[in-house]
Amino acid sequence: MSKASLVTQRQLLSAISSGEFQSGQFLAEALGLSRTAVANHIKQLQQLGLDIYKVKGRGYCLAEPLTLLDAAKISQSRQSGSPTILVQNITDSTNSQLMQKVQDGLVNEPGYTLVAEAQTAGRGRRGRNWYSPFAASLYFSMYWKLEQGIQAAMGLSLVVAIAIARLLKQQYQVDAKVKWPNDVYVDGKKLCGILVELAGQAHAGCDVIIGIGMNIRLPQQALDNIDQHYIDLAYASGQGGIDRNLLVALLQQQLIILLTEFTHNGFSGFVDEFNQYNQYRDKAVKLIGNTEIQGICLGVDKQGALLVNTAAGIQAYFGGELSLRPGD
Repeated sequence: MSKASLVTQRQLLSAISSGEFQSGQFLAEALGLSRTAVANHIKQLQQLGLDIYKVKGRGYCLAEPLTLLDAAKISQSRQSGSPTILVQNITDSTNSQLMQKVQDGLVNEPGYTLVAEAQTAGRGRRGRNWYSPFAASLYFSMYWKLEQGIQAAMGLSLVVAIAIARLLKQQYQVDAKVKWPNDVYVDGKKLCGILVELAGQAHAGCDVIIGIGMNIRLPQQALDNIDQHYIDLAYASGQGGIDRNLLVALLQQQLIILLTEFTHNGFSGFVDEFNQYNQYRDKAVKLIGNTEIQGICLGVDKQGALLVNTAAGIQAYFGGELSLRPGD
């Protein structure tokens, strides 16, 4: 999509973002377009996941009022001297975009963050697709540096999840749980996924991209695109209008605080806190990989490995290709 088309669509969204109907004629005149062009842009926005109503004689209206990501508004919520936050409209994947910037030598500032309104190729763990409708979720990627190398990343995804759980409690009074190794749940339903990607060597500096996808206010069509139980922050918090601009600023700040501690001291200081947030604390679980392992979840150790009391005794397991599920 051309830059001009993106600008036009953003202007169109601003015009209908109040939740009031606007006629096709009014929108066409306001944006200097034909009514056919307006209709085509509306169709493209609907394909991106926006719930836009069309009523003959009244025009177009968003199902819910919409506040777009705005770099100026994000800056107002940030502490002086905070790392850069780049706002994009539509991208393939915030993780991919940020990794490319790092590899091109354009980013070396720990905490540098990239957010987008929508992703056309959002990714979850193990290569799964991440449903990324326009302005309905948070698509957030942050750069970090581990000077000690890749081996220093053990437990990092859990620290990210703890940062999210802390923020949800402090800002939205939401009691979140962490599902090892990289998900955040509320009321047994998935709210947020984490994708950590590393580029480096075992004993040299390691570049880290921390991707976070958080459901904010998902459209009705999400039911046809997500194959597991999910929840969004608007529902979990009981707050109709979640300010994503404020959320971006607070999340970057919380992550920097915890990741600085993690970089200096490792994961050991976070063990007790993870075990408090543990989605499967003292519950029957099964680990699915090449084989299926069943037992009782005991939490994690100082390296972030999952401890499971199995028939063969207490065993420690690291992320890799393992999936954690409730036990039978």
